[in-house]
Amino acid sequence: MRLFLSVVLICFSISLFAQKNYPQQYFRNPMNIPMDLSANFGELRSNHWHMGLDIRTQQRENLDVYAAAEGYVSRIRVEPGGFGQAIYITHPNGYTTLYAHLNAFYLALQQYVKEQQYNLESWAVDLQISPTLFPVKKGAYIAKSGNTGGSQGPHVHFEIRDTETERCINPLLFDFPIKDNVPPTIVRLAMYDRTQSVYTQSPVLYSLRKTSGSYELAGTRIIQSPVERISFALQANDKITGSSNPNGIFSATIFCDNTPMTSFVIDDVGYDETRYMNAHIDYRLRKKGGAYLQHLSRMPGDLSNIYKDYNNDGVINLSDTSMHLIRIEVTDAHNNKSTLQFNVQYKGNDKPAGNTNADVMLYPGDMNVFEQEEFEVVINETAIYDTVPVNYSRTNAVAGSISASHKIGEETIPLHNNITIRIKPTEDVAEEIRDKIVVYKDKGGRGAVAKGNWQNGWISASFREFGTFRAVIDTTPPEINSLGSGDTLNLKTLTRIVFRPKDVSGIKNFRAELDGKWLRFTNDKYTSHIYVFDEKWNYGVRELKVTAEDIVGNKTTKSWWIRR
Repeated sequence: MRLFLSVVLICFSISLFAQKNYPQQYFRNPMNIPMDLSANFGELRSNHWHMGLDIRTQQRENLDVYAAAEGYVSRIRVEPGGFGQAIYITHPNGYTTLYAHLNAFYLALQQYVKEQQYNLESWAVDLQISPTLFPVKKGAYIAKSGNTGGSQGPHVHFEIRDTETERCINPLLFDFPIKDNVPPTIVRLAMYDRTQSVYTQSPVLYSLRKTSGSYELAGTRIIQSPVERISFALQANDKITGSSNPNGIFSATIFCDNTPMTSFVIDDVGYDETRYMNAHIDYRLRKKGGAYLQHLSRMPGDLSNIYKDYNNDGVINLSDTSMHLIRIEVTDAHNNKSTLQFNVQYKGNDKPAGNTNADVMLYPGDMNVFEQEEFEVVINETAIYDTVPVNYSRTNAVAGSISASHKIGEETIPLHNNITIRIKPTEDVAEEIRDKIVVYKDKGGRGAVAKGNWQNGWISASFREFGTFRAVIDTTPPEINSLGSGDTLNLKTLTRIVFRPKDVSGIKNFRAELDGKWLRFTNDKYTSHIYVFDEKWNYGVRELKVTAEDIVGNKTTKSWWIRR
């Protein structure tokens, strides 16, 4: 009977991560160089999981990129941040591949995109393309690699999505030519008191050591818990054969007394849920400069799809003072596995639960409204992941502000979606300038800003972080750098024109016109607006007019007569 039970447990452990039947070797490497990764699917990033593979391009740009399989170009996206310039190819097997941070598309597609940009009078575009326009064969040249958008260095970001749902699938499940026989590394264990919120405590951290292919606690094999309800988190990473780059782990399962409790599996994630990564990690610890710790239990407000609950949500209830065996299995997408095992025991002296220093708390799953004489905040049901203290304070208005500064929450606590801030000004605001109000979220020397909306004597704005907020009048128009002085500028020796408009509240719109017609300036990484002289600029004397507008509608316009 004991042997039978052991076999059942082993089989159950293996079945936890049974992968779906994804097509094998259907997609090819989108590059003609070895598939060397700088990041994998599910790697932990700021406010999101990494949703594809980052393929190294040997620290170079403008390498050829190829279609991973037969299909058609279904979408083109051009934006200052994010993907930069990206191609989507839809395939007949129900999947769509994405290739991002590109410098250029293949010639016919590049010309089509440019035409659409001029038709729409916008460099940033998101184009849905007919299946008949740009069919491609497997291995067809489609683009040049680059470093555009949110990229920090030359590479190609590659994704595989379910065409119907648009959920991103882990590309390593499709049998690409990547060798991996290296099991994940488990670096550290953390324990949490779950009689209170994870945001009102610091976890107890345990160092680990590796022995005989598995991991154990470095100091002791027994954890003494002062409370009955606890949960655990891991710091872990993964590497592929021949690479020292630490990537994200694929899955982890926690067992208590050989009974599986819960697991997380990073196999497919939608962009509508990728921000739940902030619930999956100890956000507070990370925001304070600590390591990424991945919870082995679902937070109360976590609605993502990555956790699979078997017997509970991963919170362990120690209802007696007996010794309980905890086993944690961590795997990668190639089924390499590492195991951590230890014992835990309840000491029987529960400490008081909750944060005794906070009078008012905010709760996940509730519509939370906090009201003061000059300040209100509305937080919807899905905005927070665990109970958090309000921690409100007020300070008098600083020079240049029309309101006091109001602090709500802590920046070390994540928000899943926007909260509505309402501020009552401390002075009268003339009706004609009420549309020039902005709300600042102070953050040292760098903060966020949003347009304020005047409503019945209150100013409202939306933000996605807690912090300190104040209202300001902005009547200052943007600054536009000059191209030179004189009646007519001679730019015959230049190959491009660059503008770097500046504004205290941020540039909302930039528009350039050549002899009254829209002229395409690129805006990669939001830093500069650049026009490279092309067929749109014929030789002779032409008028260039540029307008920059900030978020409250202040505008600056400059014009020059230019000879080419």
